[in-house]
Amino acid sequence: MSTLLRTLPLALLVGWESACGGQAPPPQPPAPPPVVAAPPSPPDPLGPRPEVSLPAPFLPPSPEVFTATHGLKVWLLERHAAPLVSCTLTVPTGAASDPPGKGGLAYATANMLDEGAGKRGAIELARAIDDLGAHLETSANADASFVTLTVLEQHFAEALAIFGDVVARPRLEAAEFKRTKDLWTSELLERAKDPDATARVVFRAALFGAEHPYGHPWDGTPKSARAVGLDDVRRAYHAAWRPDRATLVCAGDITRARLGAMLDDVFGSWKAPPGAPSPPLTPPALRGPWPRLVLVDRPDAPQSVIAVVRPGPAASDPALPALVRVNEAIGDGFTSRLNQDLREEKGYTYGASSRFSVSRGPGMVVAWADVVTEKTGDALAAMLADLHKFASGGLTDEELAQTRSQARASLVSGYESVASIADRLSLDASLDLPPEHEAQASRTRDEAPRAQLDALASRFYAPEDAIIVVVGPRARVRPMIDALGLPAPEIRDADGAVVR
Repeated sequence: MSTLLRTLPLALLVGWESACGGQAPPPQPPAPPPVVAAPPSPPDPLGPRPEVSLPAPFLPPSPEVFTATHGLKVWLLERHAAPLVSCTLTVPTGAASDPPGKGGLAYATANMLDEGAGKRGAIELARAIDDLGAHLETSANADASFVTLTVLEQHFAEALAIFGDVVARPRLEAAEFKRTKDLWTSELLERAKDPDATARVVFRAALFGAEHPYGHPWDGTPKSARAVGLDDVRRAYHAAWRPDRATLVCAGDITRARLGAMLDDVFGSWKAPPGAPSPPLTPPALRGPWPRLVLVDRPDAPQSVIAVVRPGPAASDPALPALVRVNEAIGDGFTSRLNQDLREEKGYTYGASSRFSVSRGPGMVVAWADVVTEKTGDALAAMLADLHKFASGGLTDEELAQTRSQARASLVSGYESVASIADRLSLDASLDLPPEHEAQASRTRDEAPRAQLDALASRFYAPEDAIIVVVGPRARVRPMIDALGLPAPEIRDADGAVVR
Protein backbone atom coordinates (compact mmCIF):
# COMPACT_ATOMS: atom_id res chain seq x y z
CA MET A 1 0.00 0.00 0.00
CA SER A 2 1.30 3.46 -0.86
CA THR A 3 2.31 6.01 1.70
CA LEU A 4 -0.75 8.06 0.76
CA LEU A 5 -3.16 5.20 1.49
CA ARG A 6 -1.50 4.46 4.78
CA THR A 7 -2.09 8.02 5.90
CA LEU A 8 -5.81 8.27 4.91
CA PRO A 9 -8.40 8.12 7.68
CA LEU A 10 -10.16 4.76 8.19
CA ALA A 11 -13.57 6.12 7.11
CA LEU A 12 -12.10 7.25 3.76
CA LEU A 13 -10.36 3.94 3.21
CA VAL A 14 -13.64 2.05 3.82
CA GLY A 15 -15.51 4.21 1.35
CA TRP A 16 -12.68 3.92 -1.18
CA GLU A 17 -12.46 0.12 -0.90
CA SER A 18 -16.25 -0.19 -1.25
CA ALA A 19 -16.17 1.93 -4.33
CA CYS A 20 -13.39 -0.28 -5.69
CA GLY A 21 -15.36 -3.50 -4.97
CA GLY A 22 -13.49 -4.44 -1.74
CA GLN A 23 -15.07 -5.93 1.46
CA ALA A 24 -15.74 -3.47 4.27
CA PRO A 25 -14.93 -4.69 7.79
CA PRO A 26 -17.97 -5.19 10.09
CA PRO A 27 -18.79 -2.38 12.45
CA GLN A 28 -17.49 -2.83 15.98
CA PRO A 29 -20.15 -3.41 18.72
CA PRO A 30 -20.38 -0.73 21.36
CA ALA A 31 -18.48 -1.42 24.51
CA PRO A 32 -20.70 -2.65 27.42
CA PRO A 33 -21.25 -0.19 30.22
CA PRO A 34 -18.97 -0.70 33.15
CA VAL A 35 -20.38 -2.81 35.96
CA VAL A 36 -20.89 -0.74 39.06
CA ALA A 37 -20.84 -2.79 42.25
CA ALA A 38 -23.74 -2.17 44.63
CA PRO A 39 -22.71 -0.49 47.82
CA PRO A 40 -22.52 -2.92 50.71
CA SER A 41 -25.59 -3.06 52.99
CA PRO A 42 -25.07 -1.39 56.30
CA PRO A 43 -24.73 -3.91 59.11
CA ASP A 44 -27.96 -4.75 60.98
CA PRO A 45 -27.65 -3.13 64.39
CA LEU A 46 -29.52 -6.13 65.86
CA GLY A 47 -27.07 -8.60 64.40
CA PRO A 48 -27.70 -11.50 62.00
CA ARG A 49 -31.20 -12.95 61.83
CA PRO A 50 -31.40 -16.09 64.01
CA GLU A 51 -32.47 -19.43 62.62
CA VAL A 52 -35.85 -20.21 64.16
CA SER A 53 -36.42 -23.87 64.99
CA LEU A 54 -39.82 -25.48 65.27
CA PRO A 55 -41.33 -25.10 68.72
CA ALA A 56 -41.61 -28.21 70.83
CA PRO A 57 -44.99 -29.96 70.70
CA PHE A 58 -47.51 -29.20 73.39
CA LEU A 59 -47.56 -32.24 75.67
CA PRO A 60 -50.58 -32.01 77.97
CA PRO A 61 -50.20 -33.42 81.46
CA SER A 62 -51.51 -36.90 82.07
CA PRO A 63 -54.09 -37.51 84.79
CA GLU A 64 -53.32 -39.30 88.01
CA VAL A 65 -55.00 -42.70 88.08
CA PHE A 66 -56.19 -44.44 91.24
CA THR A 67 -58.91 -46.77 92.43
CA ALA A 68 -61.41 -45.64 95.03
CA THR A 69 -62.02 -47.87 98.02
CA HIS A 70 -65.23 -49.31 96.53
CA GLY A 71 -63.51 -50.28 93.24
CA LEU A 72 -64.32 -47.32 91.01
CA LYS A 73 -61.43 -46.36 88.72
CA VAL A 74 -60.62 -42.62 88.83
CA TRP A 75 -58.63 -40.31 86.54
CA LEU A 76 -57.82 -36.95 88.14
CA LEU A 77 -56.13 -33.92 86.60
CA GLU A 78 -55.80 -31.15 89.14
CA ARG A 79 -56.27 -27.60 87.87
CA HIS A 80 -56.37 -24.93 90.59
CA ALA A 81 -56.37 -21.77 88.47
CA ALA A 82 -60.15 -21.38 88.69
CA PRO A 83 -62.59 -22.61 91.37
CA LEU A 84 -64.35 -25.08 89.08
CA VAL A 85 -64.60 -28.86 88.96
CA SER A 86 -65.84 -31.02 86.10
CA CYS A 87 -66.40 -34.78 86.34
CA THR A 88 -67.61 -37.34 83.82
CA LEU A 89 -68.42 -40.93 84.63
CA THR A 90 -68.39 -43.29 81.66
CA VAL A 91 -69.25 -46.95 81.10
CA PRO A 92 -68.18 -48.80 77.92
CA THR A 93 -71.70 -49.52 76.68
CA GLY A 94 -73.23 -47.52 73.84
CA ALA A 95 -75.37 -47.89 70.76
CA ALA A 96 -73.17 -50.70 69.42
CA SER A 97 -74.52 -52.87 72.25
CA ASP A 98 -78.19 -52.24 71.43
CA PRO A 99 -80.12 -55.50 70.85
CA PRO A 100 -81.34 -56.16 67.31
CA GLY A 101 -84.49 -54.19 66.56
CA LYS A 102 -84.03 -51.95 69.61
CA GLY A 103 -81.62 -49.34 68.34
CA GLY A 104 -81.37 -46.39 70.70
CA LEU A 105 -81.68 -48.42 73.91
CA ALA A 106 -78.37 -47.17 75.35
CA TYR A 107 -79.38 -43.62 74.40
CA ALA A 108 -82.78 -43.99 76.08
CA THR A 109 -81.20 -45.52 79.18
CA ALA A 110 -78.77 -42.62 79.55
CA ASN A 111 -81.64 -40.16 79.10
CA MET A 112 -83.58 -41.76 81.95
CA LEU A 113 -80.80 -41.45 84.54
CA ASP A 114 -81.57 -37.84 85.51
CA GLU A 115 -85.36 -38.22 85.28
CA GLY A 116 -85.57 -38.76 89.02
CA ALA A 117 -82.86 -40.28 91.21
CA GLY A 118 -82.40 -41.00 94.89
CA LYS A 119 -84.95 -39.05 96.96
CA ARG A 120 -85.71 -36.57 94.17
CA GLY A 121 -88.16 -36.76 91.34
CA ALA A 122 -87.32 -35.35 87.93
CA ILE A 123 -88.45 -31.79 88.69
CA GLU A 124 -86.85 -31.71 92.16
CA LEU A 125 -83.57 -33.00 90.73
CA ALA A 126 -83.51 -30.37 87.99
CA ARG A 127 -84.25 -27.60 90.50
CA ALA A 128 -81.52 -28.81 92.86
CA ILE A 129 -78.95 -28.70 90.07
CA ASP A 130 -80.11 -25.24 89.00
CA ASP A 131 -79.97 -23.93 92.58
CA LEU A 132 -76.28 -24.91 92.72
CA GLY A 133 -75.50 -23.24 89.39
CA ALA A 134 -74.32 -26.62 88.15
CA HIS A 135 -74.58 -28.29 84.76
CA LEU A 136 -75.49 -31.99 84.61
CA GLU A 137 -75.87 -33.91 81.37
CA THR A 138 -76.35 -37.52 80.28
CA SER A 139 -75.46 -38.90 76.84
CA ALA A 140 -74.44 -41.95 74.83
CA ASN A 141 -72.47 -42.54 71.64
CA ALA A 142 -71.67 -45.67 69.67
CA ASP A 143 -69.23 -47.09 72.22
CA ALA A 144 -70.07 -45.66 75.64
CA SER A 145 -72.46 -43.77 77.89
CA PHE A 146 -71.70 -40.71 80.02
CA VAL A 147 -72.91 -38.56 82.91
CA THR A 148 -71.19 -35.18 83.21
CA LEU A 149 -71.19 -32.60 86.02
CA THR A 150 -69.59 -29.13 86.07
CA VAL A 151 -69.92 -26.88 89.11
CA LEU A 152 -68.16 -24.28 91.24
CA GLU A 153 -65.78 -25.83 93.72
CA GLN A 154 -67.71 -24.43 96.71
CA HIS A 155 -70.80 -26.40 95.64
CA PHE A 156 -68.98 -29.51 94.45
CA ALA A 157 -69.83 -31.69 97.47
CA GLU A 158 -73.59 -31.02 97.17
CA ALA A 159 -73.57 -31.42 93.39
CA LEU A 160 -71.53 -34.64 93.56
CA ALA A 161 -74.14 -36.16 95.87
CA ILE A 162 -76.82 -35.54 93.23
CA PHE A 163 -74.44 -36.82 90.56
CA GLY A 164 -73.99 -40.02 92.59
CA ASP A 165 -77.75 -40.52 92.78
CA VAL A 166 -78.08 -40.10 89.01
CA VAL A 167 -75.36 -42.67 88.32
CA ALA A 168 -76.02 -45.23 91.05
CA ARG A 169 -79.65 -44.72 92.12
CA PRO A 170 -81.85 -43.67 89.18
CA ARG A 171 -85.58 -44.21 89.74
CA LEU A 172 -86.46 -45.35 86.19
CA GLU A 173 -90.17 -44.72 86.78
CA ALA A 174 -92.94 -45.48 84.31
CA ALA A 175 -94.44 -41.99 84.17
CA GLU A 176 -91.09 -40.38 83.37
CA PHE A 177 -90.28 -43.07 80.82
CA LYS A 178 -93.53 -42.40 78.95
CA ARG A 179 -92.78 -38.69 78.85
CA THR A 180 -89.16 -39.10 77.71
CA LYS A 181 -90.15 -41.72 75.14
CA ASP A 182 -92.76 -39.40 73.64
CA LEU A 183 -90.17 -36.66 73.35
CA TRP A 184 -87.64 -39.10 71.92
CA THR A 185 -90.05 -40.33 69.26
CA SER A 186 -90.96 -36.77 68.28
CA GLU A 187 -87.28 -35.88 67.93
CA LEU A 188 -86.71 -38.85 65.65
CA LEU A 189 -89.63 -37.84 63.42
CA GLU A 190 -88.25 -34.30 63.24
CA ARG A 191 -84.80 -35.67 62.39
CA ALA A 192 -86.18 -37.12 59.16
CA LYS A 193 -87.07 -33.59 58.03
CA ASP A 194 -83.49 -32.32 58.45
CA PRO A 195 -81.29 -33.11 55.41
CA ASP A 196 -78.07 -32.84 57.45
CA ALA A 197 -79.33 -35.18 60.18
CA THR A 198 -80.67 -37.54 57.52
CA ALA A 199 -77.29 -37.58 55.80
CA ARG A 200 -75.53 -38.57 59.04
CA VAL A 201 -77.90 -41.51 59.47
CA VAL A 202 -77.43 -42.62 55.85
CA PHE A 203 -73.60 -42.36 56.04
CA ARG A 204 -73.58 -44.90 58.84
CA ALA A 205 -76.16 -47.21 57.27
CA ALA A 206 -74.46 -47.27 53.86
CA LEU A 207 -70.92 -47.81 55.18
CA PHE A 208 -71.50 -50.26 58.04
CA GLY A 209 -74.64 -52.04 56.92
CA ALA A 210 -77.72 -52.95 58.94
CA GLU A 211 -76.12 -55.99 60.62
CA HIS A 212 -73.03 -54.20 61.92
CA PRO A 213 -73.13 -52.83 65.51
CA TYR A 214 -72.34 -49.37 64.13
CA GLY A 215 -74.94 -49.60 61.36
CA HIS A 216 -77.80 -47.81 63.12
CA PRO A 217 -77.94 -44.26 64.52
CA TRP A 218 -77.06 -43.80 68.17
CA ASP A 219 -80.54 -42.53 69.00
CA GLY A 220 -82.29 -45.23 66.97
CA THR A 221 -85.15 -44.85 64.50
CA PRO A 222 -88.89 -44.26 65.01
CA LYS A 223 -89.48 -47.99 64.48
CA SER A 224 -86.80 -49.14 66.94
CA ALA A 225 -87.90 -46.57 69.54
CA ARG A 226 -91.39 -48.02 69.55
CA ALA A 227 -89.89 -51.41 70.40
CA VAL A 228 -88.00 -50.14 73.48
CA GLY A 229 -89.86 -50.56 76.77
CA LEU A 230 -89.12 -49.62 80.36
CA ASP A 231 -88.14 -53.20 81.21
CA ASP A 232 -85.52 -53.00 78.45
CA VAL A 233 -84.15 -49.83 79.99
CA ARG A 234 -83.99 -51.32 83.47
CA ARG A 235 -82.18 -54.44 82.24
CA ALA A 236 -79.76 -52.32 80.19
CA TYR A 237 -79.02 -50.10 83.18
CA HIS A 238 -78.22 -52.95 85.55
CA ALA A 239 -76.00 -54.68 82.98
CA ALA A 240 -74.01 -51.60 81.97
CA TRP A 241 -73.97 -49.16 84.88
CA ARG A 242 -71.90 -50.93 87.52
CA PRO A 243 -68.79 -49.67 89.37
CA ASP A 244 -66.52 -52.42 88.07
CA ARG A 245 -67.14 -51.21 84.49
CA ALA A 246 -67.05 -47.46 85.15
CA THR A 247 -64.32 -44.82 85.04
CA LEU A 248 -64.73 -41.43 86.71
CA VAL A 249 -62.71 -38.61 85.13
CA CYS A 250 -62.36 -35.35 87.09
CA ALA A 251 -60.51 -32.15 86.29
CA GLY A 252 -60.30 -28.93 88.23
CA ASP A 253 -59.89 -27.44 91.66
CA ILE A 254 -59.91 -30.64 93.70
CA THR A 255 -57.23 -32.78 95.32
CA ARG A 256 -56.97 -36.55 95.37
CA ALA A 257 -57.43 -36.72 99.12
CA ARG A 258 -60.58 -34.61 99.12
CA LEU A 259 -62.05 -36.29 96.06
CA GLY A 260 -61.36 -39.76 97.44
CA ALA A 261 -63.17 -38.97 100.69
CA MET A 262 -66.18 -37.61 98.81
CA LEU A 263 -66.36 -40.66 96.55
CA ASP A 264 -66.47 -42.96 99.55
CA ASP A 265 -69.55 -41.11 100.78
CA VAL A 266 -71.28 -40.80 97.40
CA PHE A 267 -70.54 -44.19 95.83
CA GLY A 268 -69.87 -46.32 98.90
CA SER A 269 -73.18 -48.16 98.55
CA TRP A 270 -72.89 -48.67 94.79
CA LYS A 271 -72.12 -52.37 94.48
CA ALA A 272 -71.58 -54.50 91.41
CA PRO A 273 -74.11 -57.31 91.01
CA PRO A 274 -72.88 -60.91 91.18
CA GLY A 275 -70.98 -62.25 88.20
CA ALA A 276 -68.20 -60.90 86.06
CA PRO A 277 -68.93 -57.73 84.08
CA SER A 278 -69.42 -57.91 80.34
CA PRO A 279 -66.29 -56.85 78.46
CA PRO A 280 -66.48 -53.82 76.18
CA LEU A 281 -67.76 -54.66 72.72
CA THR A 282 -65.24 -54.28 69.90
CA PRO A 283 -67.17 -54.17 66.61
CA PRO A 284 -65.78 -56.25 63.74
CA ALA A 285 -63.90 -54.90 60.73
CA LEU A 286 -65.78 -53.68 57.67
CA ARG A 287 -66.18 -56.03 54.75
CA GLY A 288 -68.20 -54.30 52.03
CA PRO A 289 -69.07 -54.28 49.22
CA TRP A 290 -70.52 -50.81 49.36
CA PRO A 291 -72.90 -48.96 47.08
CA ARG A 292 -71.13 -46.45 44.87
CA LEU A 293 -73.92 -43.86 44.92
CA VAL A 294 -76.76 -43.39 47.42
CA LEU A 295 -79.60 -40.93 46.86
CA VAL A 296 -82.16 -39.87 49.47
CA ASP A 297 -85.15 -38.01 48.08
CA ARG A 298 -86.10 -34.80 49.88
CA PRO A 299 -88.52 -33.08 47.48
CA ASP A 300 -88.91 -29.87 49.52
CA ALA A 301 -85.28 -29.45 50.60
CA PRO A 302 -83.97 -25.97 49.68
CA GLN A 303 -80.42 -27.35 49.48
CA SER A 304 -78.73 -30.63 48.68
CA VAL A 305 -76.29 -32.46 50.91
CA ILE A 306 -73.38 -34.05 49.06
CA ALA A 307 -70.90 -36.34 50.78
CA VAL A 308 -68.05 -38.73 50.07
CA VAL A 309 -67.73 -41.50 52.67
CA ARG A 310 -64.86 -43.94 53.26
CA PRO A 311 -63.84 -46.39 56.02
CA GLY A 312 -61.61 -44.86 58.68
CA PRO A 313 -59.24 -46.06 61.41
CA ALA A 314 -60.15 -47.14 64.92
CA ALA A 315 -59.16 -44.96 67.87
CA SER A 316 -56.29 -47.31 68.70
CA ASP A 317 -54.84 -47.18 65.17
CA PRO A 318 -51.35 -45.56 65.22
CA ALA A 319 -52.39 -43.58 62.13
CA LEU A 320 -55.12 -41.64 63.91
CA PRO A 321 -53.03 -38.85 65.52
CA ALA A 322 -51.42 -37.83 62.20
CA LEU A 323 -54.78 -38.08 60.43
CA VAL A 324 -55.79 -34.95 62.35
CA ARG A 325 -53.32 -32.91 60.29
CA VAL A 326 -54.34 -34.52 57.01
CA ASN A 327 -57.99 -33.81 57.71
CA GLU A 328 -57.24 -30.20 58.60
CA ALA A 329 -55.58 -29.67 55.22
CA ILE A 330 -58.47 -31.00 53.16
CA GLY A 331 -61.56 -30.03 55.13
CA ASP A 332 -61.24 -28.94 58.77
CA GLY A 333 -61.32 -25.16 58.87
CA PHE A 334 -61.96 -22.08 56.77
CA THR A 335 -58.64 -22.28 54.92
CA SER A 336 -59.00 -25.96 54.02
CA ARG A 337 -59.01 -26.98 50.37
CA LEU A 338 -62.66 -28.01 50.18
CA ASN A 339 -63.93 -24.85 51.82
CA GLN A 340 -61.72 -22.56 49.78
CA ASP A 341 -62.79 -24.19 46.52
CA LEU A 342 -66.51 -24.87 47.01
CA ARG A 343 -67.25 -21.77 49.08
CA GLU A 344 -64.70 -19.06 48.33
CA GLU A 345 -63.89 -19.79 44.68
CA LYS A 346 -67.14 -21.25 43.34
CA GLY A 347 -69.82 -20.05 45.75
CA TYR A 348 -71.69 -23.35 45.85
CA THR A 349 -72.02 -23.51 49.65
CA TYR A 350 -71.69 -21.62 52.91
CA GLY A 351 -69.14 -24.19 54.01
CA ALA A 352 -67.54 -27.48 52.99
CA SER A 353 -65.75 -29.70 55.47
CA SER A 354 -64.43 -33.13 56.31
CA ARG A 355 -64.30 -35.10 59.52
CA PHE A 356 -63.54 -38.55 60.89
CA SER A 357 -65.04 -40.57 63.70
CA VAL A 358 -63.17 -41.72 66.81
CA SER A 359 -64.47 -45.10 67.90
CA ARG A 360 -63.40 -48.40 69.43
CA GLY A 361 -64.07 -50.27 66.20
CA PRO A 362 -63.66 -49.25 62.54
CA GLY A 363 -64.19 -45.58 61.85
CA MET A 364 -65.60 -43.37 59.14
CA VAL A 365 -64.12 -40.49 57.10
CA VAL A 366 -66.59 -38.07 55.49
CA ALA A 367 -66.24 -35.01 53.26
CA TRP A 368 -69.47 -33.08 52.85
CA ALA A 369 -71.24 -29.83 52.07
CA ASP A 370 -74.72 -28.32 51.90
CA VAL A 371 -74.92 -26.85 48.40
CA VAL A 372 -77.28 -24.85 46.23
CA THR A 373 -79.63 -27.40 44.66
CA GLU A 374 -79.11 -26.07 41.13
CA LYS A 375 -75.37 -26.62 41.51
CA THR A 376 -75.50 -30.11 43.00
CA GLY A 377 -73.78 -31.75 40.02
CA ASP A 378 -71.11 -29.05 39.68
CA ALA A 379 -70.42 -29.07 43.41
CA LEU A 380 -70.12 -32.85 43.54
CA ALA A 381 -67.75 -32.83 40.55
CA ALA A 382 -65.62 -30.16 42.24
CA MET A 383 -65.51 -32.09 45.53
CA LEU A 384 -64.48 -35.31 43.80
CA ALA A 385 -61.77 -33.45 41.87
CA ASP A 386 -60.44 -31.81 45.04
CA LEU A 387 -60.30 -35.14 46.86
CA HIS A 388 -58.60 -36.86 43.92
CA LYS A 389 -55.95 -34.15 43.67
CA PHE A 390 -55.34 -34.28 47.42
CA ALA A 391 -55.14 -38.09 47.58
CA SER A 392 -52.77 -38.31 44.62
CA GLY A 393 -50.61 -35.26 45.32
CA GLY A 394 -50.47 -35.03 49.09
CA LEU A 395 -49.97 -31.91 51.17
CA THR A 396 -48.22 -28.74 50.06
CA ASP A 397 -45.31 -27.21 51.96
CA GLU A 398 -47.66 -24.53 53.25
CA GLU A 399 -50.14 -27.14 54.47
CA LEU A 400 -47.41 -29.08 56.26
CA ALA A 401 -46.51 -26.02 58.33
CA GLN A 402 -50.05 -24.77 58.76
CA THR A 403 -51.54 -28.06 59.92
CA ARG A 404 -48.81 -28.47 62.50
CA SER A 405 -49.71 -25.09 63.99
CA GLN A 406 -53.44 -25.73 63.75
CA ALA A 407 -53.17 -29.09 65.48
CA ARG A 408 -51.20 -27.55 68.33
CA ALA A 409 -53.69 -24.71 68.71
CA SER A 410 -56.63 -27.11 68.74
CA LEU A 411 -55.04 -29.27 71.42
CA VAL A 412 -54.17 -26.25 73.57
CA SER A 413 -57.75 -24.96 73.32
CA GLY A 414 -58.97 -28.37 74.44
CA TYR A 415 -57.13 -27.86 77.72
CA GLU A 416 -58.36 -24.32 78.38
CA SER A 417 -61.35 -25.31 80.53
CA VAL A 418 -61.88 -28.07 83.05
CA ALA A 419 -65.06 -29.13 81.25
CA SER A 420 -63.27 -29.67 77.94
CA ILE A 421 -60.47 -31.55 79.74
CA ALA A 422 -62.96 -33.90 81.40
CA ASP A 423 -64.74 -34.44 78.08
CA ARG A 424 -61.50 -35.25 76.27
CA LEU A 425 -60.13 -37.59 78.90
CA SER A 426 -63.44 -39.37 79.44
CA LEU A 427 -63.59 -40.13 75.71
CA ASP A 428 -60.09 -41.63 75.97
CA ALA A 429 -61.13 -43.69 78.98
CA SER A 430 -64.28 -44.92 77.24
CA LEU A 431 -62.17 -46.16 74.31
CA ASP A 432 -59.67 -47.94 76.60
CA LEU A 433 -56.86 -45.55 75.63
CA PRO A 434 -54.12 -45.00 78.22
CA PRO A 435 -54.07 -41.92 80.50
CA GLU A 436 -50.97 -40.60 78.69
CA HIS A 437 -52.60 -40.94 75.26
CA GLU A 438 -52.99 -37.20 74.64
CA ALA A 439 -49.31 -36.46 75.20
CA GLN A 440 -48.23 -39.43 73.08
CA ALA A 441 -50.61 -38.50 70.28
CA SER A 442 -49.45 -34.87 70.34
CA ARG A 443 -45.83 -35.85 69.81
CA THR A 444 -46.71 -38.33 67.06
CA ARG A 445 -48.91 -35.78 65.30
CA ASP A 446 -46.36 -32.98 65.52
CA GLU A 447 -43.44 -35.06 64.25
CA ALA A 448 -45.29 -36.84 61.42
CA PRO A 449 -43.14 -36.69 58.24
CA ARG A 450 -44.49 -35.68 54.85
CA ALA A 451 -44.38 -39.24 53.52
CA GLN A 452 -46.68 -40.44 56.31
CA LEU A 453 -49.15 -37.60 55.84
CA ASP A 454 -49.25 -38.11 52.07
CA ALA A 455 -49.83 -41.84 52.55
CA LEU A 456 -52.76 -41.10 54.87
CA ALA A 457 -54.23 -38.68 52.33
CA SER A 458 -54.13 -41.44 49.72
CA ARG A 459 -55.47 -44.10 52.08
CA PHE A 460 -58.46 -42.22 53.48
CA TYR A 461 -59.48 -39.53 50.97
CA ALA A 462 -59.24 -41.09 47.50
CA PRO A 463 -62.78 -40.78 46.05
CA GLU A 464 -62.55 -43.49 43.40
CA ASP A 465 -63.96 -46.30 45.58
CA ALA A 466 -65.82 -44.19 48.15
CA ILE A 467 -69.56 -44.08 48.80
CA ILE A 468 -71.15 -40.93 47.37
CA VAL A 469 -74.26 -39.78 49.22
CA VAL A 470 -76.68 -37.13 47.94
CA VAL A 471 -79.68 -35.92 49.94
CA GLY A 472 -81.97 -33.63 47.97
CA PRO A 473 -84.88 -33.30 45.54
CA ARG A 474 -84.54 -36.44 43.45
CA ALA A 475 -86.26 -35.12 40.33
CA ARG A 476 -83.95 -32.09 40.19
CA VAL A 477 -80.61 -33.60 41.19
CA ARG A 478 -80.79 -36.94 39.37
CA PRO A 479 -80.08 -35.49 35.87
CA MET A 480 -77.09 -33.59 37.26
CA ILE A 481 -75.69 -36.73 38.88
CA ASP A 482 -76.25 -38.79 35.72
CA ALA A 483 -74.25 -36.22 33.74
CA LEU A 484 -71.18 -37.04 35.85
CA GLY A 485 -71.08 -40.60 34.53
CA LEU A 486 -71.77 -42.16 37.93
CA PRO A 487 -73.64 -45.46 38.21
CA ALA A 488 -77.36 -45.52 38.90
CA PRO A 489 -78.01 -44.54 42.51
CA GLU A 490 -79.25 -46.79 45.26
CA ILE A 491 -82.35 -45.13 46.74
CA ARG A 492 -82.64 -45.03 50.55
CA ASP A 493 -85.06 -43.47 53.00
CA ALA A 494 -84.31 -41.06 55.86
CA ASP A 495 -83.48 -43.95 58.23
CA GLY A 496 -80.93 -45.40 55.79
CA ALA A 497 -83.04 -48.34 54.64
CA VAL A 498 -82.95 -49.31 50.96
CA VAL A 499 -86.18 -48.40 49.18
CA ARG A 500 -87.39 -51.36 47.13
